Formats: sequence, C-alpha cells, structure tokens
Amino acid sequence: MRYIVTTPWWLRMMFPAHLIWRIPTAEKILYLTFDDGPHPVATAFVLNELKKYKAKATFFCIGKNVQEQPQLYQQILTEGHRVGNHTHNHLNGWKTDDKTWLSNVKEAAKWIDSDLFRPPYGKIRSFQAKLLQEATPSFRIIMWNVLSADFDQNISKEQCFNHVKSNAKPGSIIVFHDSEKAFENMKYALSETLAHFSGMGYRFEAIGRAY
Repeated sequence: MRYIVTTPWWLRMMFPAHLIWRIPTAEKILYLTFDDGPHPVATAFVLNELKKYKAKATFFCIGKNVQEQPQLYQQILTEGHRVGNHTHNHLNGWKTDDKTWLSNVKEAAKWIDSDLFRPPYGKIRSFQAKLLQEATPSFRIIMWNVLSADFDQNISKEQCFNHVKSNAKPGSIIVFHDSEKAFENMKYALSETLAHFSGMGYRFEAIGRAY
C-alpha cells in the first residue's frame, strides 16, 4: 500500500491549485479530520473522545452513510463539529468520468450541508476541482498535510500515532478515519494524539468558514 504520511511541496504541486493543505497559523492549533463516516461504532467513539478534551473536528461524510445514520450525523453538528462532503459512494476521481463523479458529489450534497469537500483517496483531477469551485454554492477542497494511515492494517496502532506525533505542527490538517476498517488503529492513535498535544498546550478546532 503506497501513501505519503506528510505531503511535501513537490507533491502538492502535482495537484490542482487552490486546494487547502494546512491552515496558516502561528498558534498551537491542530485540525483533526475524520473521513468515511458516520459509522455507528467508530463515529460514536470519536465524538466521546473529542468531548473529553473539549476538542472540535471536521467530519468528511459519505452521503449514503449519512442516509443510514441520520441521528449520528445530527449529533456531529449538535456537538459543534463541522461536516464536509466526501461524495455519496466514495468515488475515486481519477477512475471516474467527470459527469458521474460530479453527479455523485451533488447527490451527497442533498444530505450533507457544507461548502467543504474532500476527495476520496485524495484523488481529484484539475477539471473536477474547477467544477467544484465554480459550482453554486462553490466548494472549498480540503486536503491534509498529516496522514495517520490508520486504514493500513499492516502497521501498528503505535505507528499510526507516531505518524501524527512526528509530523503535526501548528495549523496541520490531520486525517483519521471513522470507519470499521480503521477503528482499531484509530481509537488508539486518536486518544494518544489528544492526550499528547493537549499536554503540549495545543487546542483542536474545526475547519472554519474563513479559510
């Protein structure tokens, strides 16, 4: 399984312009994000852990999962977190024709009220990005600069935490997954991340509307 834990400048240059990789700040703020939910077990765990630290986060939801878990989706919002569109069926933008892909994003938008979008697998073509940015209302495309890799079942939960611990800096956008596949790694790495960085004086915020 190939992936890069922290995104170097040369990799970012390969993607369409105007994608958001981190939030510029000198303050001790981290932006936790969760992909692929809501999931009845994983998302419930995440919400409970965040509450312990008065932390806020951003959840990039799959439309069909919101359909299946509407109360959990509403709980995310009620507890002060933000949501984003992650397509309706977790489509890979590099492997899907533009018309089908955009239609799937629009289907998810019927269930997810947000101007934030994250492409599944981080894969989006320039024309797809242009379509989203020219849509009405337009989307802001949120990527990341720290990947926990909690989805990788060939690495340990300790390694997932170390990916975050070693690479997160003020303004980092960090990816976890509130999914069944990632759950065992995520629940350890998230708990350790919250404890470690809180102890260092960091706070955790949702991605706001001003970025």
